[in-house]
Amino acid sequence: MKVLQEMNLQPYTSIAHLHARTGLPKATLVRILKTLEDLGYVENDQRLGGYQVSALVGSLSSGFHKEPMVVEAGRPWAVAFTRRHQWPVSISLLDQNAMVVRFSTVPDSSMSPFHKTVNMRLPLLTRGMGLAYLAFTPKEEFDLIVEMLRRSDDPEDNLAQDMDKLDRLVQQVRRQGYASRAKHVEPRNSNTIAVPIMNEVGRVVASFGLTYFTAALSESEACKRYVPVLKSTSAEITQDLARIARTSSGWSSDRALADDAAAANHSTGA
Repeated sequence: MKVLQEMNLQPYTSIAHLHARTGLPKATLVRILKTLEDLGYVENDQRLGGYQVSALVGSLSSGFHKEPMVVEAGRPWAVAFTRRHQWPVSISLLDQNAMVVRFSTVPDSSMSPFHKTVNMRLPLLTRGMGLAYLAFTPKEEFDLIVEMLRRSDDPEDNLAQDMDKLDRLVQQVRRQGYASRAKHVEPRNSNTIAVPIMNEVGRVVASFGLTYFTAALSESEACKRYVPVLKSTSAEITQDLARIARTSSGWSSDRALADDAAAANHSTGA
């Protein structure tokens, strides 16, 4: 695992480098790399004279849900967005009855209202990131979430007690294709506008939002300028998400076929 961890930090690496970084004997490293190569997790590129991890390494994290594929797909687009437009953007995922920020470009922005947002929990009914997700959920999921919010004692979940008002808000978000933070919640010196991120079959899987200072832009100005860009970026993330999903599925299928072939050979004594 130390070897894999170190190799993940380099595009290519050598036994000498791994020896210096891990402290493992070179003979041990040779055996480890040969084992990993036989299993398909490492490739030895003779042209470059070094080792690299293969795409199959990604399957080792298939049971780890803190960094899902949508974050992987969205990260480069989010960074590019902030480099071009300066304002920080983030990707949030549903966690029971709230959205949780899983990736943010706050460190890349000199105009961020916050010092840190990763792992911040955002209520669903008053925050742009929350409404951008909730408004596009299927009815069954929507009803379950709202039922949880009705039992909440958080003041920001109170709207779940007024279904008529909530339905009007949800319909508005669906029509315009984006959501913004409620004006009465803190911090009032900033605002967030957010759009949903869909998977390739049209199901919402995350939200993508931009946060700006209200002293710099009015909400109407911010929406006019950035909502089209947020929507187009979300569409690009959807395409990359589909590509990553197909790649992962292909590796899983190839591995399953290899395992089946190995099992067949073993049973026949081949």
